[in-house]
Amino acid sequence: MLVVTIWGANFTVIKLGLEGVPPMLFAALRYVFAALPAVFFVRPPSIPAHYWVIYGLTVGIGLFGCLFYAIHIGMPAGLASVVVQAQALFTLLFAAVVLREAISVPQLVGLGLAVVGLYLIGYNPGEAGTWNVSPSALLWTLTGAAFWGISNIVVRKASTAAIAKNQQLDMFSLVVWSSLVPPIPLFLLALLLDTQDLVFKSIVGLNEMSWSAILYLAFGATLLGFSAWSHLLSKHPANRVAPLSLFVPVTGLCTASLVLDERLSSTEWLGCLFVLFGLIVATVRLPKLLRVTADGVG
Repeated sequence: MLVVTIWGANFTVIKLGLEGVPPMLFAALRYVFAALPAVFFVRPPSIPAHYWVIYGLTVGIGLFGCLFYAIHIGMPAGLASVVVQAQALFTLLFAAVVLREAISVPQLVGLGLAVVGLYLIGYNPGEAGTWNVSPSALLWTLTGAAFWGISNIVVRKASTAAIAKNQQLDMFSLVVWSSLVPPIPLFLLALLLDTQDLVFKSIVGLNEMSWSAILYLAFGATLLGFSAWSHLLSKHPANRVAPLSLFVPVTGLCTASLVLDERLSSTEWLGCLFVLFGLIVATVRLPKLLRVTADGVG
């Protein structure tokens, strides 16, 4: 619960940190401090380097670059914590295409429920042709979720490569070393999207709120969060630990409400419930006693 609370509050911290700081610069600084000085004390992961390079690109630039930009242009922090969980559904789709994994009926049902939820979050049926959130902000958040899904496939591939060497993939090492990848591309994107003068002034003018947000994201959400999560996965069955990540949007919505005073409409709440229920149906396996098997109905 500590980890999911840290990760849920992550979205509110991003919103606060982006005040006065360009999104790509903010993301770059996050990864600078996630990599340094940890990279001098942590061994590289026991996998070919291209895996952690690609992971750094998909998570650092793809996921968080898109997410930071989405929140910067108006995506509410609480809703972002829900929408980005679509990564689980993107992972199912990418696994089917890349890894040739079959998609089950519950997963298809969960996918359908989540799509309905995303529609309710974005579209306001009470006013024809209007949106609850900016379509571009919603699209950027979903793009980030898609990159998160790609990164999950990269982790699967990297884990297979480590097992081929009779070793286990060290996720903490992967996170630290992959954090070396995003800073320079993100700095370049910051210079491309904003003026050089603005980027320089933003670095010089970082206030206490910005620094606190950067350090929270680097050391709390990234290093502490992933190391604690990896420790849990190493000590307990994955099917007991993984479903706890579904609490992230719950803590995300609560934190955004308490700190940012974000309020959701009844339609948006209904959309969130559809997304969360869809994720549960698609990713959480019910106990065998609760399943209806072919033999049971035949």
